Amino acid sequence: MHGDFARRADVRILDRFVTVALPRVRDFRGISGRAFDGRGNYNIGVKEQIIFPEIEYDKVDALRGLNISITTTAKTDEECKALLAGFRFPFKN
Repeated sequence: MHGDFARRADVRILDRFVTVALPRVRDFRGISGRAFDGRGNYNIGVKEQIIFPEIEYDKVDALRGLNISITTTAKTDEECKALLAGFRFPFKN
């Protein structure tokens, strides 16, 4: 049961990132299709932590960026991109 719960939580986190946080990025035009590591994982940089609605802007003393690494069981970058596309990741051309 623990593994199933963890997987469902992971899916919810990815969904919220794609549907809630990414659209809040200023001048958002999609994410890069080049940020794969060659082993089926994806990395994305975010310039401001305030894209996450859980963060209260009034309590932020400074804007900070962060890196997000998405580790998958995909063996290739193509498999990873297909997986993330299934989660509606908005890749640029």
